[in-house]
Amino acid sequence: MVRQKIEIKKIDNLTARQVTFSKRRKGLFKKAKELSTLCDAEIALIVFSATSKLFDYSSSSMIHLIQRHDYHREKSKLGLQPLHIQGNSHSLLSKQLVDLTIELKQIKGEDIQGLGMDNLMKLEKLVDGAISRIRKTKNEKLEDEMRKLKRRASASIPRSSPWLSYLQ
Repeated sequence: MVRQKIEIKKIDNLTARQVTFSKRRKGLFKKAKELSTLCDAEIALIVFSATSKLFDYSSSSMIHLIQRHDYHREKSKLGLQPLHIQGNSHSLLSKQLVDLTIELKQIKGEDIQGLGMDNLMKLEKLVDGAISRIRKTKNEKLEDEMRKLKRRASASIPRSSPWLSYLQ
């Protein structure tokens, strides 16, 4: 059976229109899902039928995508160019992302075989600084916890107890 090309105009027969809407809606949602999966695109699809019934599909959070759409629309109203039109910005950001990903892996101790002595020394200083900040924060939290415990203990021990002088 050969498909015939149909003229695109409003279908007069109400039943035929509803059947066509249902079939084409399912096809549209299927294509949106396929496009999202194949191309890793974020898609939000909102359809209202002639009877005002809502049908929607979203590859991720619908609210997030709508907010993102509004943000980009506001930017275009202000005359700011979206990221994909700004020429080298996309490639620059992609390069920065790759560089930062490599740096993060190196901080975690991965992919450090190719580093030179200078880079290894810089990485060691970075890790040492991070460790000292972590220790400082940990010690502060421990001291706070000890103070809280002493306050609780002193509140529960009678004033005449010999333990009171020890806790202070």
